[in-house]
Amino acid sequence: MPGRDIHGSELRSLLPPFLLLLIFERPGHGYELIDRLAALGVPDVEPGHVYRVLRALERDRSLVSVWETRDPGPARRRYELTDKGRGELQSWTARLTRLDQVIGACLQRWAQAHAASRDEPPGAQERKHRSYAADPCAVSRL
Repeated sequence: MPGRDIHGSELRSLLPPFLLLLIFERPGHGYELIDRLAALGVPDVEPGHVYRVLRALERDRSLVSVWETRDPGPARRRYELTDKGRGELQSWTARLTRLDQVIGACLQRWAQAHAASRDEPPGAQERKHRSYAADPCAVSRL
């Protein structure tokens, strides 16, 4: 939706690399990781979803968890990265780098198109879009 911050489904699919990175930096327990996600720029993530992703990463053997009982209060799982998890994080890093390039290209094209549209008389963009629809090859001549 225009004007809305990214959240929810846009970031949900990126929780695995975010969590792998945070745990690579420093092992932690679930609620601590949720706080660190917010500091990373992923606020308001549902705890249940984070725990489902952590469990999936553990089933995949990218993480291991150990029960901590040192602190007062209930025992908590502390998540640690495995060698497989480090490899997964490297793989995600390569994919995120490519995604960053694609998003950067999209934003650059938007900026150029937006700047060009401000220099055109009213209705020019609509006429251009109609001509592209009539002549699909016109798009390649941009």
